[in-house]
Amino acid sequence: MEVTVQEDDPATTTYPPNKGSEAAQEDPVSLRHELLLHEIEAIDEYWGPTFRTIYDGDEHGKFMERLDTRIRNHDRDIERMCNHHYQGFIDSIRELLQVRSQAHKLKTEVVRIDDEAQESAKKLLAKSEELIKTRKVQSNICAAIDALTLCLPVLTTYSKLQKQMQEKRYYPALKTLEQLEHTYLPRVASYRFAQQMRDNIPRVREDIKHASMSDIKDFLEAIRRVSTRIGQVAMKHAALQYNMDPKLAVTRNERHAPLPPNPFTGETYEAESEAQSDEEEELCAQDLINFAPVYRCLHIYTVLGAREQFETYYRQQRREQARLALQPPTNMHENLEGYRQYLYGVVGFFVIEDHVLNTGNGLVTRPYLDEVWDMASGKVVNNIRNHSSYCTDTFLMLNIKNLIMLFAHTLQNYGYTVNPLHELLLEVKDHYNEVLMQKWVQVFRDIFEKDNYHPIQVETPEEYNNIIEVFPYHDKALEQASFPKRFPFSLMVPKVYREVKIYIGACLEFSEDLNLSQTEKEDMVRKSTNLLLTRTLSGCLATLIKRPGLRLLQLIQITINTLHLEHANVLLEHYVAKITGSIEDSSKPGVGRLQGKAMFKDIRGEAEEQIYIALKHKIDEFLDLASYDWMLAEPQGTSSSYVTDLIAFLNSTFTAFTNLPVRVAQTACMSACQHVAKSLMAMLLSEDVKQMSLAALEQVNLDVIQCEQFAAFEPVEGFEEGALLMCFSDLRQLLDLFMTEDWSTYLHDYGSENSKYLRVNPHNAIIIVEKLREGEKRGMFSILKRSDKKKLLETVLKQLRQLTHMQHTS
Repeated sequence: MEVTVQEDDPATTTYPPNKGSEAAQEDPVSLRHELLLHEIEAIDEYWGPTFRTIYDGDEHGKFMERLDTRIRNHDRDIERMCNHHYQGFIDSIRELLQVRSQAHKLKTEVVRIDDEAQESAKKLLAKSEELIKTRKVQSNICAAIDALTLCLPVLTTYSKLQKQMQEKRYYPALKTLEQLEHTYLPRVASYRFAQQMRDNIPRVREDIKHASMSDIKDFLEAIRRVSTRIGQVAMKHAALQYNMDPKLAVTRNERHAPLPPNPFTGETYEAESEAQSDEEEELCAQDLINFAPVYRCLHIYTVLGAREQFETYYRQQRREQARLALQPPTNMHENLEGYRQYLYGVVGFFVIEDHVLNTGNGLVTRPYLDEVWDMASGKVVNNIRNHSSYCTDTFLMLNIKNLIMLFAHTLQNYGYTVNPLHELLLEVKDHYNEVLMQKWVQVFRDIFEKDNYHPIQVETPEEYNNIIEVFPYHDKALEQASFPKRFPFSLMVPKVYREVKIYIGACLEFSEDLNLSQTEKEDMVRKSTNLLLTRTLSGCLATLIKRPGLRLLQLIQITINTLHLEHANVLLEHYVAKITGSIEDSSKPGVGRLQGKAMFKDIRGEAEEQIYIALKHKIDEFLDLASYDWMLAEPQGTSSSYVTDLIAFLNSTFTAFTNLPVRVAQTACMSACQHVAKSLMAMLLSEDVKQMSLAALEQVNLDVIQCEQFAAFEPVEGFEEGALLMCFSDLRQLLDLFMTEDWSTYLHDYGSENSKYLRVNPHNAIIIVEKLREGEKRGMFSILKRSDKKKLLETVLKQLRQLTHMQHTS
């Protein structure tokens, strides 16, 4: 087979750039050869460099020779092959010519069949078109059914959501919204209405949030109204638990108005309030209200990602409600009902919060609740302290104490710290004791006002036993005496003793159930009793003994009464030990003792001073009756009537001193004698008396003698001999000097310790001498005697003045 190489058209062949374009134009053979080399190189990556080497080398001729030789060998092989198959080729051509006639027949038959098939196919095509259209409609129907199957749940769920929103069923609505968003809408995400629904979901969530917030406001308002009732039920249960009086937790109105229904469920918070009042007693405080709305709102806000917002709002609103609940009624101090309602509201608030703490999934935490309780307990303590300070009814204060204790027990059951309430009870106790003491002030005053201040006299054993039962006074002499018997004290003593015991019992009544130890209880009672004795009773007694118009015998009896009340102090100590259940420790004197002894001693000291003052005042009344005729011509020969009456009064008075301590009687007797002597001396030296006769001095001398006789008989035992007479020694020496006119002795012995007239003051003697000299001028004696008397008096007066001058000079 001959191989020919077709030359490329130079006009259409694109040549690669060449370094020498001019050389190419001069040697077209070289250029053609070069192009052939490029084509050879482009044939194959392996053969191209080989051909390039042949053409570039000097063996081109050899290569061409060998190539020609190889071509000829192949031509011979091709020729042999063609000769071998030639006969078969001829036979095939002959068979092909025979087939051509048959093919023509077949073509004619095929054309005929085709025409028939075309005719039949036209009807089939028409039916096929109809079938295709029907299939398309069927397919569209199936697609529509599938689409509706996907969309109907979405639309149904959305319709359900709208209905739940209209019915304010926000918690189910939120669940429906979540189902719509996460389950159904993703299935129809390609539809336009689904996108609109998806875009509308945030607005629906916001609507649910606002609507649920509105409902929780209604719930909080309703729970504020029902918290008082919850607190009452909780306190009633606590009263039963601690064996306290359940009536403390019962209001005046036994019937309760129905509460508003739950804003979420429409149910009432209470069980049927009147028909099922007995059943309500069995309820817990939390059973009176449905807390489901709180949990639903919490869940709604949690799902909406606004839990913190809801917690903040709920706690803030409850804090505000706590402040409202902690505001006491303005007239709370007037009756127990005000305290009840106030404490019911506080208990109800914290019972509700404790329930939310335990069931609210963190809505209320213990630190938050402790913080609110710390704030509330301080306000509760201050409010009760302020209002109870106005209370003056001891029975009401006891009920307040019991109510506070029930309040503390109730809150303690829920885990709240109630130490401030126990401290408040101690403060209320102090105020209660103050109120008691104010009450006992009037009690003591009534006793003092009604007492006759005469020793009690009993006529029968029954009367005697009645006194002994009230005041255990034991005296063997009195017990052995026959009736009628006379106690040394008046009715004031047993009455005061009985009232002090009643006061001790009233103090102890407040201390019951205060969880005080035996020692603390005893100390409290002793302290209160000491205050009663040292302040209340002491003040009443001090007022009594200084009461205007109180007679001396009454003062004496009061002093005797204080003596017996002082002895009764030991009885009161035993009574305190007995009633408080403590054991007296005699090894520790002064420990736990009452301070009545010192108080009664002080009061008795004041009473004794008042006795001395009253005695002197009574003596002055008798002395005021003295009407001396200072120019008397002759003395009466007997003492003056006022002195006789005074002595009789003193004798009877000092007889009443027998029940007083000897010291008091001695002091009073000594004070009376000194006061009489000074008063008589003052009469002689008075500036109102300008002149005096010797007979008047003699009359005074007779009165002094009567007084000296009284002193000599010692109306009060225990004086040393002559002690009372010494009270009149100054007056006696002065009168003796003028009666005997022993001036020479006086003047000679003046200044000597052994002087007979040692107690005579020259100045006093001068005053009386001058008055006698003035009296001599009246001329009551003969001229001779008057002249001698005048000279004597002037001489004595001159010498006395010299003594006085010497005394001042020295």
